[in-house]
Amino acid sequence: MKGKSIDVAVIGAGPAGLAAAIKAREAGAGNVTIIERAEAPGGLLFQCIHNGFGLQRFNEDLTGPEYAHRFIEKARDLGVNLLLSSMVLDIEADREMVVANSRDGLMSFQPKAIVLAMGCRERSRQSLFIPGTRPAGIFTAGTAQRYVNVEGYMPGKKFVILGSGDVGMIMARRLTLEGAEVKAVVEVLPYVGGLIRNEVQCIYDFDIPLMCSHTVISVHGQERVESVTVAKVDKNWQPIPGTEWDIGCDTLLLSVGIVPENELSLKAGVALDPFIGGPVVNENMETSVPGIFAGGNVVHVHDLVDNVSEEAEGAGLHAAEYATGKMRASESKITLRAGPNIRYIIPHSISGESDVTLFMRVKEPADKVRLSVGNIYSKALRAVRPSEMLKVKLTGDELARLDRSANELTVSCEQKR
Repeated sequence: MKGKSIDVAVIGAGPAGLAAAIKAREAGAGNVTIIERAEAPGGLLFQCIHNGFGLQRFNEDLTGPEYAHRFIEKARDLGVNLLLSSMVLDIEADREMVVANSRDGLMSFQPKAIVLAMGCRERSRQSLFIPGTRPAGIFTAGTAQRYVNVEGYMPGKKFVILGSGDVGMIMARRLTLEGAEVKAVVEVLPYVGGLIRNEVQCIYDFDIPLMCSHTVISVHGQERVESVTVAKVDKNWQPIPGTEWDIGCDTLLLSVGIVPENELSLKAGVALDPFIGGPVVNENMETSVPGIFAGGNVVHVHDLVDNVSEEAEGAGLHAAEYATGKMRASESKITLRAGPNIRYIIPHSISGESDVTLFMRVKEPADKVRLSVGNIYSKALRAVRPSEMLKVKLTGDELARLDRSANELTVSCEQKR
């Protein structure tokens, strides 16, 4: 079945997809359609019933459902089309896409522009190669969050949480409030992997044991988890013999990182960054395939949903400009290179011709540092952490100082001397 004409197709109705679709409509795109495999828009925000959303964007302390509702209502008011319970099966380099649902069967679309907003997924036990038996009672933190907050089901009574990502720490608090016993949050790194505010509000405020430089090395139990073996690790994250001990529990939650969801990107021939797993994008959030844009966690994992929305709006804006023929011809010839203590920078390249916002993360925690972008930007920072994204807005005045003959710009974060 051949589908109707679409100006901008957005894949995913989470915070990135909603923000991109809204901005595309505001920028003049006619038919903007979000394709979402779930039954309702909003993505994972509806299971995030804690507050902390919208502090930057709305200057309000919202829950996840409240944040999502504002975007859903605006999308509907602007006439964004929602194709729900629908799965994108394939995308070609010419932007032809195959979509399926139980109502219409197979459909084929060839939108003028596409925004990839598929988000990310959690790492599972299989990706960690934790030895031991395979009993019931092992969940990702996000799955447990949905069980408790949406389904009203407690997945266990005594928990060990492996990993100190934000969802893991938030669930440590949530489970404690529901009467469960969180025996420990175990983190292989020597520092917490999530935001400082979650470390304080979810771990310290509830006296939950936090064990950094430790990991789970084995799972025990037949029908159900009975205990896990924990050990201290060395600087190479390898267990130190003689430091093992067992912790009795009936549930193990995994909060060991999330990765961008890019199977469809690969099908479309989009080049991926081998280090972070997301599409290589220029300052317009356009991928290596003309007319295909990307934004949000599908590009790189964010800590704040406010930043997801901001970045995805850039993708939606430029997708609309591409679809309507208004996008300026501008080659991103300046590659951004990660210098000392910088893990990655998004976008990967800029033109130097217009204002641009850079998102980046550091490799290691550090105090009293100076963040620099070549010789055009410099700022002193009291402290930096890998879990907290850094954002730099380069203005026209700063970009005017660029060496136009250079094809590379180094971003660094070094301790001040």
